[in-house]
Amino acid sequence: NYLLGVGRADCTGPVAEIPLMGYANPDQVGGGLLTRLYSRAFIVADLVDSRRVVFVSADIGMVSQRVRLEVLKKLKSKYGNLYRQDNVILSGTHTHSGPGGYFQYTLFWITSKGLIRPSLNAIVNGIVKSIDIAHQNMKRGRLFINRGTVENSQINRSPFSYLENPASERSRYSSNTDKEMVILKMVDRNGEELGLISWFAVHPVSMNNTNHLVNSDNMGYASYLFEQEKNKGMLPGEGSFVAAFASSNLGDVSPNTKGPFCVNTGESCNNPQSTCPVGGATMCMAMGPGSDMFDSTRIIGQNIYLKAKELYEKASQEVKGPLSSAHQWVNMSDVLVELNATHTVKTCKPALGYSFAAGTIDGVGAFNFTQGSVEGDPFWDGIRDQLLGEPSNETKACHKPKPILFSTGEMTRPHPWHPDIVDVQIAAIGSLAIVAVPGEFTTMSGRRLREAVKREFDSHGAARMDVVIAGLCNVYTHYITTYEEYQAQRYEAASTIYGPHTLSAYIQLYRGLAKAIATDTVQDLPHGPEPPLFNVGNLTLVPALAADRTPANKTFGDVLQEVRQQYQAREVAEVTFVGANPRSSAENATEHNFLMVERYNRTSDSWHVVRNDASWDTRFYWTKGLFGRSNVTIEWHIPPGTEPGIYRIRYLGHYKKKLSITHSVSIPFEGTSSAFEITTL
Repeated sequence: NYLLGVGRADCTGPVAEIPLMGYANPDQVGGGLLTRLYSRAFIVADLVDSRRVVFVSADIGMVSQRVRLEVLKKLKSKYGNLYRQDNVILSGTHTHSGPGGYFQYTLFWITSKGLIRPSLNAIVNGIVKSIDIAHQNMKRGRLFINRGTVENSQINRSPFSYLENPASERSRYSSNTDKEMVILKMVDRNGEELGLISWFAVHPVSMNNTNHLVNSDNMGYASYLFEQEKNKGMLPGEGSFVAAFASSNLGDVSPNTKGPFCVNTGESCNNPQSTCPVGGATMCMAMGPGSDMFDSTRIIGQNIYLKAKELYEKASQEVKGPLSSAHQWVNMSDVLVELNATHTVKTCKPALGYSFAAGTIDGVGAFNFTQGSVEGDPFWDGIRDQLLGEPSNETKACHKPKPILFSTGEMTRPHPWHPDIVDVQIAAIGSLAIVAVPGEFTTMSGRRLREAVKREFDSHGAARMDVVIAGLCNVYTHYITTYEEYQAQRYEAASTIYGPHTLSAYIQLYRGLAKAIATDTVQDLPHGPEPPLFNVGNLTLVPALAADRTPANKTFGDVLQEVRQQYQAREVAEVTFVGANPRSSAENATEHNFLMVERYNRTSDSWHVVRNDASWDTRFYWTKGLFGRSNVTIEWHIPPGTEPGIYRIRYLGHYKKKLSITHSVSIPFEGTSSAFEITTL
């Protein structure tokens, strides 16, 4: 028996003008909202002593070191020593459609236009709030674990790299992706359901890099379906049941199950360079199972949800035993790895290879870079040497066969470009060990890590441990491939920033943590060097928030394009308003809801909210015009089975008004469409 608490809080942040984090495409900036982003927190506490473990899964691209350090600082001031760097795991789902700008290392400023305070604050405050809610709602309960296979939801997007792994190792597995989902079910003493955590390895990139609507992608849709199912009659984001679909070793795993095709000719480009005969690598894109990216997100999300639901309902293996957690900070640019009794190797200062710029079949890069480059290019090398400085011979040699594009570990202006100090962390809840990793482990890297940690537990008397990998935790360090995959230098290998022996170093470090937990010697682990917290203000290229204006003779919230009078299910009700910059709302109220669909109730002569801006079938588009003007279009994709009746759509916004040169205020307003009827066929 444990004390259990669950909590969910909004962490969406600004939905307009902020670059979305994931594809590193500077043109992909936010322009509205499909679904809200949430932080979901789970606390497990020992009934006897003060031991606790906190697991948080947030609908963000990844947890950055900046986010983690600020969250820990807030938790310390609120709770003293209760929640610390060793017993709090922060994991990102890895959606590629959330606002960026929450990083302190310079590389990430390039694509997300600097450090964006409103974006960072929304994430930090949302995570802390979700932990607060879980902390305030602790009750006695039980945990159950289950595992099963998810079909038709993933492919390996670097299969030629995977084939570099030894045949003897590959023959032990039936697939080149991990199809296993692990779920943890939480119920209170009376059997009332509290929540679920699922771990499954797939990239949330069903929404591609042409998307401008903030959303939580396939994993978020699975959470949405599970929470809607359990919190009956509630709007999205409301209700006490919390369902997190967390990331795992998804490094080389894509949800775009149709595989890679040349968008110009339609032929397959499933080759070692992911390149097309006409147009090269930029034409090679993978497609999901649906008719468009929204449909693919729905299909993959629903697959994942249905398997989790089945495993949840059948979960009977109880998790029991003591809680413990181990954490170290490690300088990953300088780890000595003992491969065997006679052979030691070293990790390297961080650097990105050429194929990093090629991107992947889920989101291609710019220019003419291709995956699998083991040679540099004198043209790009020359530009880099001029702008950023040439990599040292030591770094070049250490990273071989990677041709270095950016020697980030040797770039320090205005701040270091990449982290040196990285978190390694394991939390054990009875027989469940959660291995929190700071990046994206590939399928085989994850298998090797899990196996090594399990063996370590076994050899110190902690047999039968269930080991799961939680991805994108604590600090972002890109990818971790196996030594063999590294030789092929596709995107994941080029992005293995600490060199060819990165995985071996992590395996050595996590074995050390597992041993400390199994032998109860966690207190003897050295803390390691603390990571820096750079003094960065709001340093950003995002345009300043100007005063909002309306066209002549119009006011904010006026309807510019009205709904039709009648719709049927599967049609789209659409209305356009005189709008204002959504950032004017976000900086006011963190959890501002931009829209409502309301249904008229004849008996009470009143309107009832049936959808909000977190609903999957509503879409909120913001279009920027000239001179501070903008429009907002709201779509409701009316689902099959919608109750016939009279409906209307409401838009809620704030406009920014300048009072003087230095002072401005945000003033709330709203607009409402005409009523429309939904009829049955």
